Amino acid sequence: MSSMCAAPIETRGADPGEGSLGLIEQIASGFAIPRPVERIAPLGRGLINETFRVQAGPCDYVLQRLNPRVFPDPLQIMRNLQRLAAHATRHPPDDLHLPRLVPTHAGATALQDATGGIWRLMEFITNTISLPSLASPAQAREVGLLLGRFHSLLQTLPSDAMGITLPGFHETPGYLARLDACHATVDPGEQDDDLAACLGFVETHRELSRCLADAQAAGRIPVRIIHGDPKLDNMLFDSSDGRARALIDLDTVQPGLILHDIGDCLRSCCNRRGETAAGGGVCFDLDLAAPLLRAYAQQTRHWLLDAERNLIPNALALMPFELGLRFLTDHLDGNRYFKITEPHQNLRKAAVQFALVRDIEAKAESIQALVEDAFTTARQPLIQPGAHGDRPARP
Repeated sequence: MSSMCAAPIETRGADPGEGSLGLIEQIASGFAIPRPVERIAPLGRGLINETFRVQAGPCDYVLQRLNPRVFPDPLQIMRNLQRLAAHATRHPPDDLHLPRLVPTHAGATALQDATGGIWRLMEFITNTISLPSLASPAQAREVGLLLGRFHSLLQTLPSDAMGITLPGFHETPGYLARLDACHATVDPGEQDDDLAACLGFVETHRELSRCLADAQAAGRIPVRIIHGDPKLDNMLFDSSDGRARALIDLDTVQPGLILHDIGDCLRSCCNRRGETAAGGGVCFDLDLAAPLLRAYAQQTRHWLLDAERNLIPNALALMPFELGLRFLTDHLDGNRYFKITEPHQNLRKAAVQFALVRDIEAKAESIQALVEDAFTTARQPLIQPGAHGDRPARP
């Protein structure tokens, strides 16, 4: 990701609010890319922003309209991305690609349409693929290496170097309070068995919501700059050799607790069935968690605090609980945050996350042993299968 000088937002008269590709093409043409724009198509499975793949000349790009209902200050996102780009330029990370922002013709970082919507354009990272799930320990090692490299890059930034883009993000007690407020407005006669089961699970796990917040309040763990959403969907792998190359979706790069990132990455990558699986099929895969943690420990062993390492098992249980709270609240609140494609989808997703918490709790001793082993053996060479036999992975 290259740095660019701060510039005011550029205003463009088109209003693409109805989703017309012709109007979206007008927005794309406002950025400094070859003309004409040859093709535009929806891209990805994102739940928040509108995202399109744009083909212009020999290159492809990613065009996004930031969701104003989710991000109260989209321009703060762009300022954070500029700071991250400048930092990555000063401290080039090894084997880590961050998407480059494309400026407008006037040199601004974003365009504002007639309705006030904020649009940005980024490079499309070629020769990469995303994975619906991890299929092997080798892929899990790549995830651990990638997240560790990203955190090591961010760790050299002071925690106040970036602003908050999503207030209240990963403040689990706040999510619990919002669920309580939404639940209070629901007629008890309208609660079906699935909703009652989810609410009952929450009731028995209220103390879990405070495990990291209390540690932070006591000063045991520091605030750092974090990714905020390092799930598998946001990682790109080289289509030829399988190496993890890039972390994308950087909108929630902001001050926070690194344990939220570690826990969320493990939650996402070590549940092979994903967020839409039936509750009975959810399983936290220890065989994937072990190589992921070892690779992550190799990258972060020099600076991650013992207090942070010791809380990784707690963070792992917390993150699916938090996400379940968010899905459940959105279900009760009319599905305003997460996009749905069918009725009760957010309720079912909440049930999946709570089932994952149960499985993680059942494997608590094994998970604790994996964490201890990962950081104990972090000083040993990490062997990674390659096309020409086993070889040490680059740190």
